[in-house]
Amino acid sequence: MGTTLVHVISALLLVASVNIQGIEGTVGVNYGTVADNLPPPAEVAHFLLENTIINRVRLFDANPEILEAFAHTGIAITLTVPNNEIPQLTNLSFAQQWVTANITPHFPATNIVRILVGNEVISSASKLLITSLVPAMQTLHTALVAESLDHRIKVSTPHSLGILSSSSPPSSGEFRQGYDTHVLKPLLSFLRATDSPFLVNPYPFFGCSADTLDYALFRPNSGAFDDDTKFTYTNMLDGQLDAVFSALKLLDFSDLEIVIAETGWPSKGDAGQVGVDADTAAEYNRKLMQHVTSGVGTPLMPNRTFETYIFALFNEDLKPGPTCERNFGLFQPDMTPVYDIGILRPTAKANFPSYPTPQAVPVNPSPIPASGAKRWCLPKTGAKEDALQKNLDYVCGLGMDCKPIQEGGACYLPNTVRGHAAYAMNAYYQATGRNDYACDFGGTGAITKLDPSYGSCKY
Repeated sequence: MGTTLVHVISALLLVASVNIQGIEGTVGVNYGTVADNLPPPAEVAHFLLENTIINRVRLFDANPEILEAFAHTGIAITLTVPNNEIPQLTNLSFAQQWVTANITPHFPATNIVRILVGNEVISSASKLLITSLVPAMQTLHTALVAESLDHRIKVSTPHSLGILSSSSPPSSGEFRQGYDTHVLKPLLSFLRATDSPFLVNPYPFFGCSADTLDYALFRPNSGAFDDDTKFTYTNMLDGQLDAVFSALKLLDFSDLEIVIAETGWPSKGDAGQVGVDADTAAEYNRKLMQHVTSGVGTPLMPNRTFETYIFALFNEDLKPGPTCERNFGLFQPDMTPVYDIGILRPTAKANFPSYPTPQAVPVNPSPIPASGAKRWCLPKTGAKEDALQKNLDYVCGLGMDCKPIQEGGACYLPNTVRGHAAYAMNAYYQATGRNDYACDFGGTGAITKLDPSYGSCKY
């Protein structure tokens, strides 16, 4: 398709929320604040609500200013009890006070759905934290029960993959000896009893090398064969998730939901680091979103989606460690994208005019067919070619099926920008439920009741 920049992904890297089933409900972001240049929380909440499709946010504390900022947005909030408060949380009085101070003033105006007790506690090697973890979770749950909040707000804790003693092949996944029966089994029993998920932080970025970069990035590769199950793994994330599943199964907890609490890819790193740039970061996160919401699942967990939180919302300039640690953000502190993976709404066009995103303003083409009648979206007469080219690039860049307008496709001829744009614009319009605003395309689209299909080209 000579006129279509299907591979604009390297610069634009968009994924359509309408084309990926469940994306708005299953993909969220981690909102970290280890920085001295971030915008006020109220601006962040407004930005996420108005300009992105993200409707889930994970916080690393219970910052009251942030919780207040997300009031009345409907965005599902997961907040965190810091590791250093875990021993105190084993005391019921403290747990009740914590709920009174951090939950009661904000709920239900702020849609708090989950409280995480610490982060990667078992990998901390702190005996005090590890032995306090499950009692703290149980006590916090009891405090929520007392306030009749336990059915609305669940309690869990995220784990690094360091809790596994074995992860390759995935079928050999096993929790570290000692922790498996003394800590994890009681923890898993609590999660099952309270209908809470098991949270993990898988990072293919930290597990890959130059030889396995394609495997980590969901690119075509030779795969990794599991001799026990006879499955061939085509990406590292599936292998990591199935290793966790195998470990859960070994303890008879394969029924627990697995949530990806953190995963991501940095856009900048130190000299010599492999695959660390904005294009690669965008590639990973874009494909991640596609994969976890596709319903394909993994070899050991087929036909399922995964609630997933991308790390992170912002680049955080005060984070310690190598350069990459400060560059996992999807957005700069001024809320301009480091790269775009399709989480910006079309209405964000006013803020980011360089992105060819159709403006979601209702159109009033005439005549409009009666409700329920079949309708199509086509370019307006007189629409400029460069505007139609942007529409074309946008829709095909979203990942929608543009094969019919590629060379040899049923709708390739006539090989014109207008002809190809007509097919793409209508595909977008149909996929979004034939809402009038989805045919606006910056004022270049119009709705018709005349079927534009011809020959073997079906609209």
